[in-house]
Amino acid sequence: MTEPLPTIVLIGHGMVGQRYLEALAERGVTTTHRITVLCEEPRPAYDRVHLTSYFSGSTPEDLSMTPAGFMDEHGIALHLDDPAEHIDRAARTVTSRSGQVFPYDVLVLATGSFPFVPPVPGKDAPGCFVYRTIEDLLAIEEYAKDKTTGAVVGGGLLGLEAAGALQGLGLATRIVEFAPRLMPVQVDEGGGAALLRTIESMGLTVHTGVGTQEVVTGEDGRVSGMRLSDGSTVDTDLVVFSAGVRPRDQLARDAGLDVGERGGIAVDARCRTSDPHVYAIGECALAVDGRVYGLVAPGYEMAETAADDLLGREKEFTGADLSTKLKLLGVDVASFGDAHGNAPDSLDVVWSDSRSGVYKKLVVSPDGVLLGGVLVGDADSYGLLRPLTGSVPPVAPEQLVLPAGVGAPVALGPSALPDTAVICSCHNVTKKAITACTTLPEVKKCTKAGTGCGSCVKVIGQLLPAAADKGLCGCFPYTRAELYEIVRTRRLTSYELILDGHGRPEARGGDGCEVCKPAVGSIIASLAATLGASGYVLDGEQAALQDTNDHFLANMQRNGSYSVVPRIPGGEITPDKLIVIGEVARDFGLYTKITGGQRIDLFGASVDQLPRIWARLVDAGFESGHAYGKALRTVKSCVGQTWCRYGVQDSVRMAIDLELRYRGLRAPHKLKSAVSGCARECAEAQSKDFGVIATASGWNLYVGGNGGATPRHADLLAQDLSDAELIRLIDRFLMFYIRTADRLERTSTWLERLEGGLDHLRDVVVHDSLGLCAELESLMADHVANYRDEWAETLQDPERLRRFVSFVNAPGAPDPTVKFVPERDQVKPDLAVLTIGGAVR
Repeated sequence: MTEPLPTIVLIGHGMVGQRYLEALAERGVTTTHRITVLCEEPRPAYDRVHLTSYFSGSTPEDLSMTPAGFMDEHGIALHLDDPAEHIDRAARTVTSRSGQVFPYDVLVLATGSFPFVPPVPGKDAPGCFVYRTIEDLLAIEEYAKDKTTGAVVGGGLLGLEAAGALQGLGLATRIVEFAPRLMPVQVDEGGGAALLRTIESMGLTVHTGVGTQEVVTGEDGRVSGMRLSDGSTVDTDLVVFSAGVRPRDQLARDAGLDVGERGGIAVDARCRTSDPHVYAIGECALAVDGRVYGLVAPGYEMAETAADDLLGREKEFTGADLSTKLKLLGVDVASFGDAHGNAPDSLDVVWSDSRSGVYKKLVVSPDGVLLGGVLVGDADSYGLLRPLTGSVPPVAPEQLVLPAGVGAPVALGPSALPDTAVICSCHNVTKKAITACTTLPEVKKCTKAGTGCGSCVKVIGQLLPAAADKGLCGCFPYTRAELYEIVRTRRLTSYELILDGHGRPEARGGDGCEVCKPAVGSIIASLAATLGASGYVLDGEQAALQDTNDHFLANMQRNGSYSVVPRIPGGEITPDKLIVIGEVARDFGLYTKITGGQRIDLFGASVDQLPRIWARLVDAGFESGHAYGKALRTVKSCVGQTWCRYGVQDSVRMAIDLELRYRGLRAPHKLKSAVSGCARECAEAQSKDFGVIATASGWNLYVGGNGGATPRHADLLAQDLSDAELIRLIDRFLMFYIRTADRLERTSTWLERLEGGLDHLRDVVVHDSLGLCAELESLMADHVANYRDEWAETLQDPERLRRFVSFVNAPGAPDPTVKFVPERDQVKPDLAVLTIGGAVR
């Protein structure tokens, strides 16, 4: 008679429970044991980390973490909606709510945690919710349908996500946090201040340093407001409690297992409880270091430790890295290592730009060892900084926090990391393990790196061979040129549709990233006229895709003020228009500078001043110069034959015609041009993306030039062209570049990368070797016919004007952090923002 297989019963099927099952399967345990899972919820394990994505279109099925067929393949009996209610340790059985009794040889508790609801009057009234499960979200969504206001109790990770969800449901939302700052566990005072400023600018109201005393109800018994500890009362139709979690250990308590004084099932380094037949993993467990870990990565490590111990393998869990990187309400927030500087004699290196909501702090030891850090508003360097924790970085710490253009350039990439550096903290995967793979799918399959929170995907991509994955980013497997064709041929005008229909499977239903959003936004903008989409880049969904400067149609400067650059086609301007610019600069106290592109730049405007400045300029006949966008900037010119005795063509007229034709044309990168009236080349046309030089017989067209740090002389594409021939070739050249270039690729690098180089380009745009020229000309004709000035469009629409305020909750209030000091009869920014160990630098 065959001996029955030993039985493992798993109580709880969340993310950690599913990881435990996968660990058993990977180790072959599913072939030697019977496995039963008791799940309280009506659905299998799902991604609780990305729970809020439900409100941006993800379905419960999208969030599922249980691969199709996994349970059947491994013979696992999953009982949904049937939680365990009693453990009989003597008999080694578990009784579920349905009355079934399940014997076990090994019992694993993965019961997770439950939301803490402060014991305040009214907490159970209709309209009060917690934010923990998909069912919670469904209930909130249903209740909010006819409501206008909402409040979240708790300003931690889940609290901010809940606030974002309520705002996404159309509710005017406030956050109440008892601590003196938001996310008090993860960020310090400076990071909390930066986060607060950014979140308030999104229209949310934040109360810090106060608690909830009572949930006020109306005559119908439903929520109508909240009374706070400072004596104030706020109106709200709905309350979400997100004030932390507590380990679910009641089942273990009732069974007589040891629990911690403040909760949590006590376990040893192998995740065994006080009963050698019972393990506890995840948020319900009190680890041997005295902590209850609420992050998914430690839970995964505990799951693997328990699975290994079952096989007698030497693996221990004695503690975990608490580093986190999240995007909350669209704001990047990260902390790692000793983020609060608790180590003796530690020093802080801080960069703070409160106007743009960026705060970076590194904690270092006196001998230069990186101990930890906090990043708010810009966490791109998290993937490199976290693995460097515990070592002396290869560059000075201040260079790791300074933004580009302020300090010396830093070329610190993943190659600087040792092979032992942990790149994926969720699954404890090292650089060495990742570099053994060649593609991102291979990395995910073989190591599971990148399948947890996702914060390591960018660094993984940088570690892989360049040719392994040519996708635009971790969200799309296509290049920018391929995405352009998808958008054009399928006439897609929504980023969400593009991501969900053509993104990588793991990215669909998500929010995208800071690489692909502006790139796709640019593609849609460049094709807007052809697709029938709005060409205004701040309309609807398009607004969320834009780069920083495009958000306010102006260039952000170092102190958080903005510069305004009106278009001056060909550099030609009347005295009356010059006077208007001078009067505007004088009346608004702006710094003025003549640019290299023959324009006048006005610096020092606050956000709320921008529309008033534009109104004055538009009334005088000016329009946006698009100095803020990846678009045509200027077409310079010399005075040409009209004034110069060497000139052979009217270069000013041609420059004006070209600038007015291509104004507002969105491209992968900025575009610059110039027209010289003779071979003396006073306009420097051969250093431009497309340059024109007059000849006695017409015009020579040069392309692919570039000034700046890596100058390149433009190449001669065609010569002795008539006006009509010149414009036709430029139309084709520009649209072919926009169609085939990579993200942020100037025409100079594009031309050098283009297979066949200049000869191929000439074949395509001059000789029509691909049969594309009629289509390229049509695309340009659509752009020209549908161009509208973005400044004038904004001024005509009160709804569009609403975004141009320094503080959403205090329109008209000036930004006190934007300050100026006098210099040479003008003003300059008053900057003192970098502190090292408390000293201003």
